[in-house]
Amino acid sequence: MARFNFVKDPNARLEWLFDWTDWLEDGETIATSTVTADDGLTVDSTSHGDSSVVAWLTGGTTGTAYRVTNHITTSDARADDRSISVRVMDR
Repeated sequence: MARFNFVKDPNARLEWLFDWTDWLEDGETIATSTVTADDGLTVDSTSHGDSSVVAWLTGGTTGTAYRVTNHITTSDARADDRSISVRVMDR
């Protein structure tokens, strides 16, 4: 996790978007989605539409980087993962 995509405050509850639009085939949609995070960062809730997933993240320890992974299965039974890096910093 050398590159950090996002920064959040340890007291913040913020949403993070996984946009699958460019990966999905014409007419294909997200059927199921799970979002997981490294220990210490909490996935508070998630929701998904036809082509994107929103994950609400809370907690974390200042100065620590966490990997957050979205795993989807599509209406065509394809599956894939996308991960982001979140560094927790006092803001």
